Amino acid sequence: MDSLGGHLLIAPPHLVEHNFAQAVVLMVEHTAQGAYGVILNRPTDRTIQEVWREVRGAECVCRQVIHLGGPVTGPLVALHAEPDLAEVRVADGVYCCTAADKIEELVRAERLRVRFYAGYSGWGAGQLEGELQAASWLTLPAHAEAVFDPALDSLWLRLLRRAAEDPRRPADEPPPAPPAFN
Repeated sequence: MDSLGGHLLIAPPHLVEHNFAQAVVLMVEHTAQGAYGVILNRPTDRTIQEVWREVRGAECVCRQVIHLGGPVTGPLVALHAEPDLAEVRVADGVYCCTAADKIEELVRAERLRVRFYAGYSGWGAGQLEGELQAASWLTLPAHAEAVFDPALDSLWLRLLRRAAEDPRRPADEPPPAPPAFN
């Protein structure tokens, strides 16, 4: 099994399951035991500053929006560009952490390359492989520009087009159908 850690999963237009329709998922880890990642393009209307005040009873200067990382409840996840605060190196210039002390350090200053996620996307052993065989996802290697892209409203479509043009896609695999917008 080739690991998809450090890759992007792009939902094809035919994937209409409400949690993942038009989703771009950054795969943080993928092993034989399972996989997890976060949906990059689901910002909420809450900021880390608001939530920090409510949960910690303290002020912070970080105004980053909290994103919905997926349907699985879990700790706050931070993707960032700070190797010293990393628990996992996801891709070049992209690191992940969930530890409270590392997150606290990240919210102490306004950083441009940090994103916070409530919840995550998880797959049990063999589940993601089955979804890939069923053509439920397109994949691309992850890169920091996509992870920290400020234009989240167009990220899915741009990456979908890039995945369709990817020369590594098997010749017998049809390109994804263009999205239908109503």
